[in-house]
Amino acid sequence: MKPIGYDMATTGVLWRRDLSRFWRQPLRIVGALGQPLVFWIVIGSGMASTFQIPGLDVGYMEYFFPGVIMLVLLFGSIFASVSVIDDRHQGFLQAVLAGPGSRPALVWGKCLGSTSVALIQGSLFFALAPLAGYSLGGINWPLLLTASVLTSLGLTALGFAVAWVLDNIQAYHAIQMMVLIPLWIVSGAMFPPAEGVYAAIMRFNPVAYGVSALRHALYGGLAPAELTVSRMPWFEIGIVGLFAVVCLLAASVICIRRH
Repeated sequence: MKPIGYDMATTGVLWRRDLSRFWRQPLRIVGALGQPLVFWIVIGSGMASTFQIPGLDVGYMEYFFPGVIMLVLLFGSIFASVSVIDDRHQGFLQAVLAGPGSRPALVWGKCLGSTSVALIQGSLFFALAPLAGYSLGGINWPLLLTASVLTSLGLTALGFAVAWVLDNIQAYHAIQMMVLIPLWIVSGAMFPPAEGVYAAIMRFNPVAYGVSALRHALYGGLAPAELTVSRMPWFEIGIVGLFAVVCLLAASVICIRRH
């Protein structure tokens, strides 16, 4: 078998393994969906009476929904990527490293598996879109799928890199919560884009472009300008795609150089 064949086999085995582990642990679905659902109901209901955007008839439950979808993908990526640490401690990844597949193939396999798990969890939350005021028939599904896949892939690759360096579950969760949750908060998930420092931070936050692309998709391809970072959905897809590529390359380099 040629080297590329070994790499594809390694990637496929790791991807299928993560999916199999997910289906055997149904409580992971409850954990990944429960907290975002509580966030959406509690925070959405509490902010509903005070939230208002001049010139737009948009309730907070509707506005907050794309942000909660991103939170589902975020939590799904974090909890799936932590399996990297478990697999190293159990010796499984050492066996993979001893095999004929390359280290980048290992990164791809773990990231694709984690991304698939996060997308499955996110798709369950998409079913609640009518409750937020969105029509399932009016959603731009190709845009929604592309934004979800690229954002989740970038987040899982980032999670892989952190997990490979730290090799400690407690430290991993601490770093992820210190980095990813603040990125989510300043992504426009909870509050509309505004002027000043908050808006400037959003311009350099890749998660903000993911949330904005999801918002465009839920509005059929083009959301009101007051709700998004950019008026160009596919420009946002490009930013999120670049984020995913950079994170995958970084994870591959870290995996190659750090034993």
